[in-house]
Amino acid sequence: MKNSAVIIILAAAANVALAIPPVDPARLDEVQQRGSQVMPFALDKTLHIFTKSAGGGVQQVVAKNAGDGEQIGLIRQHLIHLAAGFARGDFSGPRRIHGDEMPGVQALSAAAGQVVYQYRELPNGAEIEYQSADPALVEAIHAYFEAQLSDHARHAMQGGHVQHHDHPRQ
Repeated sequence: MKNSAVIIILAAAANVALAIPPVDPARLDEVQQRGSQVMPFALDKTLHIFTKSAGGGVQQVVAKNAGDGEQIGLIRQHLIHLAAGFARGDFSGPRRIHGDEMPGVQALSAAAGQVVYQYRELPNGAEIEYQSADPALVEAIHAYFEAQLSDHARHAMQGGHVQHHDHPRQ
């Protein structure tokens, strides 16, 4: 019975892996090159983590080395700037990196005042929490996160699902 369960789990995992199209390495290189012109921190020294929630989600950028004060400072500088711009509907940074057709970005740009962007420092970086009561905007946030995960595949990961009230506050 145990062997059957393991085989079923492995088969399911293989099907999921096959259902996700591979990211074009040329696209990853292009995004990384443009990102280095927009983001002040080193992608190879940092990790982007995108965690969806029922009301939006959390974007974290953390230094891989918790003692790298330079990268942590650059992450914080960038994310506090992004959060302020996003609140005004300014997604020019992500547009320069990912293009104007990036999923979710047009809806979020047009929704200034309808999404709350809460910046917080973390011990090894910073985060932006995205929250909206509008289901269409929550979908836009989730689409934006998926596009980020795809385009930053070498330097990004999906976080676990969190509920808004369970998220730690700083």
